[in-house]
Amino acid sequence: MMAKPIRANFEGAGGAELSARIDLPAGHPKAFALFAHCFTCSKDLTASRAVATALTKSGIGVLRFDFTGLGGSGGDFGSSNFTMNLGDLERAARYLEENYQAPSLLVGHSLGGAAVIAVAQKLPSVKAVATIGAPADVAHVTHQFGESADAIQRDGSAEVSLAGRPFTITKQFLDDLDEHDVEACAGALKRPLLVLHAPTDDTVGIDNASRLFLAAKHPKSFVSLDTADHLLTSKEDAAYAADVIAAWAERYIGNGLELAEGAAEEAMDVTVRETGQGKFQALVKAGPHMMLADEPTSVDGGLGTGPSPYEYLSTALGACTSMTIRMYADFKKIPLDRVSVKVSHEKCHADSMKDGMEKDTPTDCFTREIALEGDLSDEQRERMLQIADRCPVHKTLERGSHITTRGAPAS
Repeated sequence: MMAKPIRANFEGAGGAELSARIDLPAGHPKAFALFAHCFTCSKDLTASRAVATALTKSGIGVLRFDFTGLGGSGGDFGSSNFTMNLGDLERAARYLEENYQAPSLLVGHSLGGAAVIAVAQKLPSVKAVATIGAPADVAHVTHQFGESADAIQRDGSAEVSLAGRPFTITKQFLDDLDEHDVEACAGALKRPLLVLHAPTDDTVGIDNASRLFLAAKHPKSFVSLDTADHLLTSKEDAAYAADVIAAWAERYIGNGLELAEGAAEEAMDVTVRETGQGKFQALVKAGPHMMLADEPTSVDGGLGTGPSPYEYLSTALGACTSMTIRMYADFKKIPLDRVSVKVSHEKCHADSMKDGMEKDTPTDCFTREIALEGDLSDEQRERMLQIADRCPVHKTLERGSHITTRGAPAS
């Protein structure tokens, strides 16, 4: 079952507030993908949800959003165009970079596929691009306007029925389409491209896939979606396309370990933000690293999807202890093979009047159990246990800290 996505909003290229959903994997996201939906569709279409589900199962976070004037996004669709769509994609990528991680994968459905090909070169973080039923020529969408196309050119605008819904299409929309050459963008992509297309697609013909595939340079791949329709309305077809994309992307986006290598050496702020899933789940972002925090299922509203706050505190003590002992052992050339630290936490009572604390006042007690592996003497083992008390987090917990709280500027 797919986890409830995180609601998000950001400003689009035209200044309107765009509605987005962020789907996170159960563990640490090894990469993020940006999904662009089809013409006049939305982020909640079957194909959109299927791609998000498959990618999160593979450990990839996904941002899917509604273009200006569509779905839950603000703005006027009639005043938008393909150029604005590309701008919306750039804004979405910036939102991911600022709040999570810059996208490594772009996935686009139909006209969204043409958009991700066209915008990829402007997003240096992108390592691979996948399209589903994408046109090789963005002007292809005008075929859906029928006889209204002449009226748009003649009168400047006209109402067009698309998928049973009325949309006002303006002449500037048509003129803007002529400014974009998707095949040329595919040829200059300089990134792996996966083209998925159904031979029986009667909305965007299979010849479009051939043109994109021939224009692109290697590495490139083509997968036939057999009898699927253009919108992938069949859940089985949508799931198949999504699973193929997820498996293909693994080869190019890596496993996320490069994040640690690129992390700044200096200490960074930690941001904790509610995700909207359950009562307590929060996304923890420390520099380029992301984790989840939660309460156990034994707590009403807890989902158990991440460590609790006190477990994070125990983690800090255990990690700092391990690092402190390792630094000492290496400096003294002690043959320490491995150190492991088990930390437990409980509420206990003060056994003295230390710091003016009443004897029966509850306090926090941490117990460390340190295992030292290697050909070590008893003296070396004892010394390293003493060194554990020099761990900076240990000292911080023992002497206490001063915390300043201030309100953030209203957004």
